[in-house]
Amino acid sequence: MSGFEFAVIKSSPSKEYVETTTTRPALTGDEVYIEITHSGVCGTDQHFRGVDMVLGHEGIGVIKAIGPDVKSLKVGDRAGWGWTTEVCGVCEQCVEGHYAYCPFRKEFGSQASDQGSFAHGAVWKEPLIYKLPDALPSDVAAPLMCAGITVYSPLAEFGLKSSDVVGVVGIGGLGHLAIQFANKMGCEVVALSQTDSKKEEAMKLGAHHFIATKGVAELSSPKKINHLLVTTSQMPDWAQYASILHPRVQIFPLTVTDFEANLSCNYMRFLLNGWKIIGNVGAPKIVFAQMLEFAALHGIRPVIEKFPLSKQGVIDAMQKLDDGKMRYRGVLYAEGV
Repeated sequence: MSGFEFAVIKSSPSKEYVETTTTRPALTGDEVYIEITHSGVCGTDQHFRGVDMVLGHEGIGVIKAIGPDVKSLKVGDRAGWGWTTEVCGVCEQCVEGHYAYCPFRKEFGSQASDQGSFAHGAVWKEPLIYKLPDALPSDVAAPLMCAGITVYSPLAEFGLKSSDVVGVVGIGGLGHLAIQFANKMGCEVVALSQTDSKKEEAMKLGAHHFIATKGVAELSSPKKINHLLVTTSQMPDWAQYASILHPRVQIFPLTVTDFEANLSCNYMRFLLNGWKIIGNVGAPKIVFAQMLEFAALHGIRPVIEKFPLSKQGVIDAMQKLDDGKMRYRGVLYAEGV
């Protein structure tokens, strides 16, 4: 192919959605052209409304062409990508596999504004594209490209044992996946939400215990929590949570929020209990690939609502997300899929 032209759906300074096209030259090096079949709709997309850019960073599709240096992918493979789209490949972080921390990375929201997964095609680099296991449906895989790896990474990379107790704060787009992953890893899972309204669903997803936090001065749990995944934008009241957190608990704030927001806590409470707050925004490629295989093997399934991959579909999906009514991840699908 001499080049590519594909339809995209952009945000704009007026916060309207615009249908237009992106063109790319013939593939070189390790570039791959993907025809998009599905795209997740993430809360992070909301942060970039009003920016002149193509939205979407949970892309899934079929590879239609590959550059001359591509080795691990072939035409016809189903594959996807997430937040990070290009890295240098030679810095210390890249050599260690931590692509998300490459100082030269290109990623959603800061670069590559003429491409995204709210589109019918995309050209990306091979190192940041992930082949899908055959047993993982494409609509299921889309939310895993951001939400899935966001919750899987802290469970897989920071010494979790099957004998540990995992607490999940918030039963939403991230939390409902975190419960499933932690359960299938053999852990005892404690789900925490403000009210009992999601208790039945949390238990069906794999939680062993449920704690409603609203109006409770001091929480109570059958066992103390070793790993706490905070999937809400608001941090817990640490004084309220102190009674259920294990000494040396690992706490993972996982949602992207206001870049000017502060994370505050009582200094001595954290010092004397050995609590650890760990920032984590990505995973090595091998962990990402293992997450997809794990989800396929153990039947990890995001709860999704589907919308057409069109301007109106984007409008409807983003409005439902804005209204807080999405249960739990929106997925755009191409016509005929």
